[in-house]
Amino acid sequence: MFGYINLNRKELKGESVKEYQAYYCGLCQMLKQTCGTKGQMLLNYDMTFLEVLLTGLYELEHTETEFTCPLHPTKKQKAWINEATQYAADMNIVLAYHNFEDDWKDNKAYTKKALAKAFSKDYERVYAKYPRQVKAVQDYIEALAAAEEANEENIDVIAGLTGEMMGEIFDWKEDEWSEELRCLSFYMGKFIYLMDAYEDFEQDKKRQVYNPFARMVCEQEEDFETFAKLILTSMMSECAKSFERLPILLHADILRNVLYSGVWSKYEYIQLKKKKRSESMNRYKKQQEKKARGKSNVKSL
Repeated sequence: MFGYINLNRKELKGESVKEYQAYYCGLCQMLKQTCGTKGQMLLNYDMTFLEVLLTGLYELEHTETEFTCPLHPTKKQKAWINEATQYAADMNIVLAYHNFEDDWKDNKAYTKKALAKAFSKDYERVYAKYPRQVKAVQDYIEALAAAEEANEENIDVIAGLTGEMMGEIFDWKEDEWSEELRCLSFYMGKFIYLMDAYEDFEQDKKRQVYNPFARMVCEQEEDFETFAKLILTSMMSECAKSFERLPILLHADILRNVLYSGVWSKYEYIQLKKKKRSESMNRYKKQQEKKARGKSNVKSL
């Protein structure tokens, strides 16, 4: 589920890139503080977006620290940390824990089972602190498994499960911003689920496992591609509308970059891979046709 709510660094200007990186590094440092060095492996852009969104909405002040990063040892890095950083780190732990559990159940990946065990105490700590959010994730996992087991055909229904779960996570304080935060994250959650399904479509088809797009009746591949792009665009359009209704000025350029551009980076990458695969297949077909013509000419002589 992770990895779709990205930043488009090429489209973001100057200081904003550094600010985003400071929040990203802040989340990394917070995961290290709460879980030890193993926590840093959980770091992802999805929860960085939540951190920046909540910081902008509540106009939170940050503390700045400098540290040496093993990946960039020649220069001190800056980390910005505030209340939202801690919250995003805790939600990161919950989602990662269940992701490990799912991989173990679905694929019997023993490394994921070991990772889930390694983070079990951290998970229990967050559960005690945020029972509403953690219970929502637990309920979501069960509901999603049941829907997939039943081969749910309604794409809107099954994607909505992820949206509802994300709504609980984004609704940090249950205050006057709850409704809009839930609306924004509901459509973002649906987008995440559907983008994940879109990316895995061919693989799921070969493995004959559930995919919400599998029961679509399309005469040609182009029909599927058109539908997928349309529904993904629709989800992010509603998400962006909800964001624009929030009174966010702080880091608004970063958030808009993610919502209007960054979230499409994986989709564009998938399209590039498909294009290369198609070009490779066309070259292979032409080579085979050329060989066939050559053999035919030899026989005619």
